[in-house]
Amino acid sequence: METVLSYIPLDIGLIAQNFDRFLYGVWITLNLTVLSLIIGGMMAVPLAVARAARHPVFNPLVWTYTYVFRGTPLLVQTYLIYYGLGQFDLVRESWLWDPILSSAWWCALIAFTLNTAAYTTELLCGAIVDTPKGEVEAAIATGHSYRARMRRIILPSAFRRAIPAYSNEVIFMLHGSVVASTITLQDILGVGRWLNGRYYLAYEGFITAALLYFLIVFTITRVFRWIERRYLRHLTGRESADVAEMTPEPVR
Repeated sequence: METVLSYIPLDIGLIAQNFDRFLYGVWITLNLTVLSLIIGGMMAVPLAVARAARHPVFNPLVWTYTYVFRGTPLLVQTYLIYYGLGQFDLVRESWLWDPILSSAWWCALIAFTLNTAAYTTELLCGAIVDTPKGEVEAAIATGHSYRARMRRIILPSAFRRAIPAYSNEVIFMLHGSVVASTITLQDILGVGRWLNGRYYLAYEGFITAALLYFLIVFTITRVFRWIERRYLRHLTGRESADVAEMTPEPVR
């Protein structure tokens, strides 16, 4: 066994000795990512409805919010919250400072949540606007009010059709969570940087972190593929029928 390990250009034994730290980093990464996606998704639903309805008051406010957070890097947003808010005496003296805004974990969660909520808002807004007119007209014909149409017809349909695009947002949010390592949090990348710095290594920490991210992304893609097969089966059949209708008959 030692002979085999001697040919591997990585210190596998050192990685194994510190693998518990990587597992802790996985927990921090998944904790921040999942919580931000849940809270951001809950925020995005009413914001997307306001955007799709073209509300004269809320639509410009929501558009400004999404434009700012989609137009600036997540790293800058995290730095502004973690380092920037502490520059104001009003913030440091408020009741939010000691339990929340002085904590790197909470600042990262706030930044990640606001960022993913902005992207998810635009994603859901597009899905709501693209709801087939036949479904909306059928709901109107059966006497559904606007709220009933939105709750029973439009939103469920938009959620299903947004699944493929939202899977990309989940993966992007996971990749973006590496920003947490820049504000002292020991996520997966943070542990990899710690390992390389402590033992003066070049590759071991980063390659281990990359493999862990790869495994998590692989799991996410498999889960969303199962969800798509379960909830988008009717759309697959419809697309196949549309392709069949568009295909010209062979010339004999």
